[in-house]
Amino acid sequence: MNIDVEILEQKYKVNLKAGLDISIPFSDSLDQVNCFYAPFFKSEPVRIGDFVGSVIEGGPVNFNNIFLNVHGNGTHTECIGHLTKEIISVNNILKEYIFINHLISITPEEKNNGDLVIEKQTLEPILNDLNVQTLSIRTLPNDILKRSKKYSGTNPIYFSKEAMDYIVSKNVKHLLVDIPSVDREEDNGLLLAHRSFWKDDRALNCTITELIYVPDEAPDGVYLLLLQTAPMELDAVPSRPILYPLIYA
Repeated sequence: MNIDVEILEQKYKVNLKAGLDISIPFSDSLDQVNCFYAPFFKSEPVRIGDFVGSVIEGGPVNFNNIFLNVHGNGTHTECIGHLTKEIISVNNILKEYIFINHLISITPEEKNNGDLVIEKQTLEPILNDLNVQTLSIRTLPNDILKRSKKYSGTNPIYFSKEAMDYIVSKNVKHLLVDIPSVDREEDNGLLLAHRSFWKDDRALNCTITELIYVPDEAPDGVYLLLLQTAPMELDAVPSRPILYPLIYA
């Protein structure tokens, strides 16, 4: 199924059957991704009296409870409510779901202390001439083990405040990254990159999606993005971003 779209006076065709799911699912398995020392995702059948919600255990249906930590167990989209005393839900922030998305690949800088950091000077040559509302960043090297890595205690890649300030200056409203957080794993609660992204009036219009995985076969460039989110009243919710290649009409 093809549709026609026009972006900045350029016409494209989109094959809606060619979507690329870049989410990491919440999975009750040993190879699930995990970060920030969060409890692992767990799914277990409901048990009430003689009833068991498991067909394999003799029940009539599969009927499970789940236990999850949204920030630590898989791809999720978060909002300013992540940082506020006031309860603010992603459902109240995200009112549009289809965007023009730029996918870029970035190699972080290694600092003297061993930290791997995405810096402003790395982003500038790529984003300088782009008009980007939605940006997906794939970090290099792009190991498929990102889909199952246990990140806790590994000090993953993060953004410098200057890099995030630059992204904000480009008017990016929805940022998608393949790392557990845009901030350093342990930063004494400063969360400078988060606070930069959600500063001032833009805070109620912007989201960050973390723990995506973009396979190597997807080239850098412009895509149509469908950002699906779970209807949960939380500061962060499980999400399923899907990229659709744009073809010149």
